[in-house]
Amino acid sequence: MTSTHQRAAGADVERGPGRWLALAVLVLAVLLVAVDATVLGLATPYISEDLKPSGTQLLWIGDVYSFVIAGLLVSMGSLGDRIGRKKLLLTGAVAFGAVSVLNSYATSPELMILARALLGVAGATLMPSTLALIRNIFHDPRERSLAVGIWGAMASAGAAVGPVVGGFLLEHFWWGSVFLINLPVMAVLVLVGIKLLPESKNPAPGPWDLVSVVLSLIGMIAVVYAIKEAAAHGLRWDVVVAAVVGAAALTWFVRRQLTLDAPLLDMRLFRNRGFSGAVLADLLTVLGLSGLVFFLSQFLQLVQGRRPFEAGLAELPAAVGAVAAGLVAGVVARRFSVRIVVAGGLAAVGLSLAALTGLSQSTGYPLLGASLLVVGIGAGFSFTVTADVILSSVPKEQAGAASAVSETAYELGAALGIALLGSIVTGVYRDFTAPPGTPPAVASASHESLGGAVESVADLPPHQADALLAAAQTAFVDGLRLAATAGAAVLLATAVAAWFLLKGQKLAETPEDP
Repeated sequence: MTSTHQRAAGADVERGPGRWLALAVLVLAVLLVAVDATVLGLATPYISEDLKPSGTQLLWIGDVYSFVIAGLLVSMGSLGDRIGRKKLLLTGAVAFGAVSVLNSYATSPELMILARALLGVAGATLMPSTLALIRNIFHDPRERSLAVGIWGAMASAGAAVGPVVGGFLLEHFWWGSVFLINLPVMAVLVLVGIKLLPESKNPAPGPWDLVSVVLSLIGMIAVVYAIKEAAAHGLRWDVVVAAVVGAAALTWFVRRQLTLDAPLLDMRLFRNRGFSGAVLADLLTVLGLSGLVFFLSQFLQLVQGRRPFEAGLAELPAAVGAVAAGLVAGVVARRFSVRIVVAGGLAAVGLSLAALTGLSQSTGYPLLGASLLVVGIGAGFSFTVTADVILSSVPKEQAGAASAVSETAYELGAALGIALLGSIVTGVYRDFTAPPGTPPAVASASHESLGGAVESVADLPPHQADALLAAAQTAFVDGLRLAATAGAAVLLATAVAAWFLLKGQKLAETPEDP
């Protein structure tokens, strides 16, 4: 097809009802990523029992995907601006499906970590492409706000569908089956996307600077590794080296972008206070939430004794709240103001996390369900409006790079949240005292993870098994409460920062020329 015909087809999509059909395809990609992110938490106890990872390996399984994706998002977003967002999205979807099979059949902790890392490479192509295509398909700001709301709502719906479907699969099949649910979604996305999605890219993108790609990847992974290891094990020589290498690489990356005619990331975007404030809000919000969310499924299953399917249903209120808030966030932000909606949403999330500091083994579901519902509503308002602000702040030619910055903040926040808040949970948990008479091998396995404790007590006498399990569960809940306290403090501080940084920020009103 000639470029003239491609532009004509794209214009037809952008003007007619085809743009909403195209959006339906794009949200399938979001569903793919959201489902994958949530089923891992449910499957973690089963992975612990089967692959027997150490506590550190378990954290790597949880966050290596985020580390890799955070290191590659900016590069992939910029690549999509250059070669075409549709092409990158569909290629990434095929790769995502293929690597999901490797996740399903991993036979060791090391292979599982590698599979999660490769999934991060594929995932880095998906999210920036979806938001960038929305930016280029919807020229009316109000329609774009609704499209972004639907995009965010589908991410939340995926977060709800993942645990429920994953819980059902875990009760009837082996843990690897939860990753295979990516395959039918990927197949529909690719087959329908080829027909419905318009291609879009920067008409004058310049070359893709490979030196910048390497610098951003090394810098992000090294810095996040240093933070993770320092939080878990304290300062060691390798942590200091990683921090220095990462900081040097990122500094070089920034300086290089300022000198290139066609930078991988235009650093001038950060001069826009609304853009910078929205990115910072996303990063800190996810940091405050993700560590807690990562361990919540383990609390529901291994502490309160819920089945996986029941645990998935128990997490549903957060997704319901996020879907409802995301769909009306644009209207509410125009009726009141961007900073009221974002800061208010973040404050609500912070207060809900504060309520969870009273969590115990016997906490009833009404408190937990209500807290999750408010978390979902607050996060739905905040994330939808910040995504809209970020997209509206940049020319559509740079939509891929801007979307990548937004997603990088999200993934970096997730990685740091799991590393820092997860290390709080793990650190408190490892300090529990095993009951007298516990065999050393059982005590050692129990201190690695709560899943390890559940597995290791199977061969102990009932009274000894109950005592060890009670001690392990109490330590886990103590760590969870401390992580909730830290998360609440981060969210409330972020709400205050957003109130000042987003002062005077408004969502766009005037339609753009296609």
